[in-house]
Amino acid sequence: MRRLLLTLLVALGLPAAAQDSDRPAVLVADDLFITRDRELVAQGNVEAFQGTTRIRASAIRYNDQTGALVIEGPIVLNDGDGTVILADAAELDQGLQNGLLRGARMVLNQQVQMAAVQIDRVEGRYSQLYKTAVTSCKTCNDGELPLWQIRARRVVHDTVAQQLYFDDATFHIRSVPVFYLPRLRLPDPTLERANGFLAPSVRTTSLLGTGLKLPYFITLGESRDLTLTPYLSSSTRTLEFRYRQAFTNGEIQFDGAYTRDDQQPGDTRGYLFGEGRFDLERDYQLSFTIEAVSDSSYFTEYGYADDDRLRSDLTLSRARRDSFVRTSLYNFETLRPGELNSTLPTVVIDGEFERRFFPKAWGGELRFGLEAHSHWRSSDVDIIGRDVSRINGSLKYLRRFTHRSGLVTDTQIGTTFNFFDITQDSSFAQNHSDVAPFGAVGFSYPMARREAGGASQVLTPVVQLGWTDGGRLDIPNEESTRVEFDQGNILSLSRFPRPDRRERGTTAAVAVNWSRFDPNGWDTYVAVGQVFRSVIDPEFTDTSGLSGARSDVLLAGQIRNNAGLSLTARTLVDADFDISKAELRGGWNFGKTTVAGTYVWLEADPDEARTEAISEVSLDGSYDINQQWSASADVRYDVQNSTAATAGLGLTYNNECVSVDLSVRRRYTSSTSVEPSTDIGFNVGLRGFSASNGTERYERSCGK
Repeated sequence: MRRLLLTLLVALGLPAAAQDSDRPAVLVADDLFITRDRELVAQGNVEAFQGTTRIRASAIRYNDQTGALVIEGPIVLNDGDGTVILADAAELDQGLQNGLLRGARMVLNQQVQMAAVQIDRVEGRYSQLYKTAVTSCKTCNDGELPLWQIRARRVVHDTVAQQLYFDDATFHIRSVPVFYLPRLRLPDPTLERANGFLAPSVRTTSLLGTGLKLPYFITLGESRDLTLTPYLSSSTRTLEFRYRQAFTNGEIQFDGAYTRDDQQPGDTRGYLFGEGRFDLERDYQLSFTIEAVSDSSYFTEYGYADDDRLRSDLTLSRARRDSFVRTSLYNFETLRPGELNSTLPTVVIDGEFERRFFPKAWGGELRFGLEAHSHWRSSDVDIIGRDVSRINGSLKYLRRFTHRSGLVTDTQIGTTFNFFDITQDSSFAQNHSDVAPFGAVGFSYPMARREAGGASQVLTPVVQLGWTDGGRLDIPNEESTRVEFDQGNILSLSRFPRPDRRERGTTAAVAVNWSRFDPNGWDTYVAVGQVFRSVIDPEFTDTSGLSGARSDVLLAGQIRNNAGLSLTARTLVDADFDISKAELRGGWNFGKTTVAGTYVWLEADPDEARTEAISEVSLDGSYDINQQWSASADVRYDVQNSTAATAGLGLTYNNECVSVDLSVRRRYTSSTSVEPSTDIGFNVGLRGFSASNGTERYERSCGK
């Protein structure tokens, strides 16, 4: 029996691992006997097993002397690795490496099926399929043709190379032939990576015309690959590329494009984005980012990115439970109209170190921090070419006390020391230093309540008194020009984002947090807070919400439920009930529809380089028309100027064998270097082959 099964495995071309397995073989049949001609016959519900391999047939006849092997169908062969062969009958020659299967169908990885008049097995490696139809669409016995199929005179499946070779191939949509190729090679679904073309796409823009993108994937070993994508239209000749490489301790990726077009005749245009990460010894991590582009209008014309400022960096860092260290080198480049790279800090060196100690004798936590920073402008002009370097350190002790009454007391005390070096600015002295001790004590009293229905409420009033000694150094405000007042910094002793500025004097922060959690429905969170200070800080702008001896009232909240609705809001309200900043974000998933939106309001503030108010709405949504079709739309609208900024529409079709995506996008904004444009994209992908597989798809059912 074992020899019979091994003969079947070899003849039908199963993997060598199955052929050479030492696991016992099992043959099950209603009847098993040997004829006078020494022919072994198994008939009636025949099943043969070895490992993960399974063969089912009506009857198997094997002659031990001649080696003739005849299998009567219907035959179902499953190798356990995703390949299934169905046949009406099979005959194998004496060599046991070659065979013939009639009325056969081969299914690869439950994705691609190949129906043929016959299948020839050659040398246990190749399957030759004649008069073949290949598709990844679900086929039914109702006579309806699949959505697409490739018909070929002959298809050769190489199980070792995991490739499909087509002779005289014709691509059909339903019954209509679309194009003919005398030779075609495609990877089979079991191959993860292979050289070859990926799904093409068509892109039409009002600036570049109609063009075709045809990507070609190139494997460069097990850990590297390169994708080259020619993009040709009436106005551009572009070569896009992507290079990826994996290492034992990290990975890198580079994306870019090289362009010659009619937008800037005679100029070479393009961009390069790169990133990488490496795990080093002693828990260190090295990472880098590269962002470069030839000109400020390239991204908006070609749609590769939405960045208006580029950042390249090299960072070495290590994070442990009690310590953190980081050093970084940055290079910035602006693409914004009206900004000059020569007068902006383009080269920045930044580093920080923090260490925590937990003294058993005192309790609490002792924390030491050190930060170094330097930025450089390429301009040598006095004042506008100013360069600044600084070192800031802090030492503080923190401890929390929880009293029996439920009152929680948080205390901290410490000092900061700061050193600044300012060059190329005659309006400021070069060297500055100070030491600023500080302390704070905070009280919170969380109160919880459980409702009869299972919901719970938590109300927490919070009060903090803080003090920072000393006066502010006479140095320019280089890094703290934008201040955000929110729930995250209401209890901070300094709400400036960087240590070149620090609040001074005595402050008091008052806040109330309330939350309600309902396991059966709505969850709600509300926060209200305000800050009072003894010293008015002129560095806070009017719209920061922190100017004056009393800050604006911070209102923030969130609502969400199990039905998919979520709403988050934050605003600042002054004593006259005027609003300087407001933000509203929301989303709702209901049935087949998903909707999300954002509204932002910022009052005009020349101190923040905002000459007019900003009022903007962004909306996006999608609707699943059915299990195959879905539509999407998005819009960004400038309420202040009553004009749309961008708008887009999308239509997608997905099933088990094809994906179709159509998108239309309009950009209305314009500048001196970029005109408004419309972008139309069309992409078709055939599923089932390794180069175009999708992770999410809808599989149709027969009769639907």
